[in-house]
Amino acid sequence: MRALPVGDDALLVEVNSGEEARALHAELLRRRAEGSLSVREIVPAARTVLLDGLAAPSRVASELAMSEVPPAPPHARDVVELPVRYDGPDLADVAAHWGVCAHEVARIHADIEFSVAFCGFAPGFGYLTGLPPRYDVPRRATPRTAVPAGAVALAGPYTGVYPRSSPGGWQLIGTTDTVLWDHTRVPAALLSPGTRVRFVPVGSS
Repeated sequence: MRALPVGDDALLVEVNSGEEARALHAELLRRRAEGSLSVREIVPAARTVLLDGLAAPSRVASELAMSEVPPAPPHARDVVELPVRYDGPDLADVAAHWGVCAHEVARIHADIEFSVAFCGFAPGFGYLTGLPPRYDVPRRATPRTAVPAGAVALAGPYTGVYPRSSPGGWQLIGTTDTVLWDHTRVPAALLSPGTRVRFVPVGSS
């Protein structure tokens, strides 16, 4: 674990894996809840956790260096189910990469319970983990200039759902009509770090 100063009142804590980042994020949330850590924002990423709004960053960095982070507890939240039509334009390419048929891609993907490791890229976009490493897929060689809202996509070890139309280079395998980001909703984001997610096939695939 390495804590790097960011400005006057923040730390970026680097760890070795996504699982370690999830464990650290859970532990920091626990410490803030019990009152032993005063921090404004705790933001997880793939292998880092940002602590923003610290009164004494150097003291917190020293404490983290001497502390042992327990494994992340099991996810206790209810599962968010996202209906999906496995009709994406890259479904055949993903099937070829996995060495299966398109129907099997849908079955494999829908059989997995995912969890949101972190959020980013766009408001409401969650990076979902859960696919075994053998199902990693590369990004497209040429990104699309516009990916439609609701596109269910794969890249590397992650699954994601585009909350709005935007450029993107992920492999598109399906479509959902679920609204991922709604500024009139509280909270606006349907998915947040730690959320459990399952994809439920609808229609033909």
